[in-house]
Amino acid sequence: MKPLELHRHAIRLHPESSRVIIRPFIPDSSQRISAIIGRALALTENEAIRELNAVHSDFDTRHLDIESALLEQYKKVQEHVFTHRPISKTRKLLIGSYFSGEYALESAALFNPSMVPHPSQAGVPKGSLRFVMSLRATGEGHISSIEFRSGLISSDCAISLDEISHYVTMPEVIANPNYLKISVIYKLHEMGFYNEYLTAILEPLEDEFSRSDLDKSIATVHYENQPMTHELRRTLECIQWLVDSNYELRFSPRLNISERIIFPVSDAETNGIEDARFVRFVEEDGSVIYYATYTAYNGRAILPMLIETEDFLEFRMLTLNGNAVQNKGMALFPRRINGRYAMLSRQDDENLFLMYSDNPHYWNDPSILMRPAEAWESAKIGNCGSPIETEAGWLVITHGVGPMRKYCIGAALLDLDDPSKVIGRLRKPLLSPEGVEREGYVPNVVYSCGSLRHGNDLILPYAMSDKTSAISSVPLDSLLASLRASAT
Repeated sequence: MKPLELHRHAIRLHPESSRVIIRPFIPDSSQRISAIIGRALALTENEAIRELNAVHSDFDTRHLDIESALLEQYKKVQEHVFTHRPISKTRKLLIGSYFSGEYALESAALFNPSMVPHPSQAGVPKGSLRFVMSLRATGEGHISSIEFRSGLISSDCAISLDEISHYVTMPEVIANPNYLKISVIYKLHEMGFYNEYLTAILEPLEDEFSRSDLDKSIATVHYENQPMTHELRRTLECIQWLVDSNYELRFSPRLNISERIIFPVSDAETNGIEDARFVRFVEEDGSVIYYATYTAYNGRAILPMLIETEDFLEFRMLTLNGNAVQNKGMALFPRRINGRYAMLSRQDDENLFLMYSDNPHYWNDPSILMRPAEAWESAKIGNCGSPIETEAGWLVITHGVGPMRKYCIGAALLDLDDPSKVIGRLRKPLLSPEGVEREGYVPNVVYSCGSLRHGNDLILPYAMSDKTSAISSVPLDSLLASLRASAT
């Protein structure tokens, strides 16, 4: 059998330091905040206009709507404004600028891509496919966020990216999202944190309740239990952390997909949203939803999370639940198998696991699917995104870590009806770091968070040493033949 012919396309996605957002820089000290505001209030109106004009001159061309961002930062310190006189919009904007700074989202790296079909294929030439690619962008302080790109794969597997905007915009965080009571109860039980106070807070709520409903119930329990005990304080902190970790986002439809950025929002992800693995999931009734697993990281602990979206405009960020939600690298199958959801996972930082569930938010009882077998995966193996359905079985793109912590990409084939049965797996890597691919923030690494099938080709986007990203492709029939042959 002839060797696999993997084609590295010429596309490279390099980190771009000029793509910036505005984020708050607010001192912890109320005294310092008041002092800064005082300096702004001491200016004459003409001086304030001159200073604001300088801000506009320096920064307008770097942001789509700088005034909205500065007014948002002003609202965060508004309670410290110590005057009852009306404040002009000019001065509000200037104060907002005093508590703002730019953050270069991808100044350090743009890596770990995943690729799915675009929700809209309108106007796409016959035999071609429009796609969405997610990427992990990392900037100062190694804070990671999710960026997006779009492009087209032609019928002959030529790949092009749509024009990438200079601008980046964060979404609106929905102020009053809804929650499922059963999910909240389940997660609190799982955390070992359930008591009479939580019962009193949750009992009056409907099966689906809003944040404002919850706040009212919390206020009632707080009022009825004075003075506050240590247990009540810890209970309120726990439920606050949980609901803050489950939130909803909305982008304006006017934004180009490359202008949308999902930046950390909750305390659980202050140090990053890592390695989103997107999958186009088709339900049994034919409806489509996009899921993505990702890892929230706060600098001390990880929290496995799930994204839900139908259009890449509105996103629901949800905690995952269950005793199998313990580690990074979870990847959902793109449809139910025998009526149940299925997921690949990594429980022990060494082997690849498989688990099933009746609900995509709850995962228990994983079983080992594959252990390291070859030298290039001797330290550990994991997945490189969701399995891909083929006529021959479920194609799983894997990663293996071998000598000198070198990461390579491999592949395995699972039975369609019973994915616990491994039909075959490559003895040699499908993709190994070569040449410039070896150099980066973490050297000697190639890694992917999700591939897709286009006709008879596997399209495999991948990161090069945690720095930049590229795209490769391989004929699907030759890859499947190699996998089937490896079983004999």
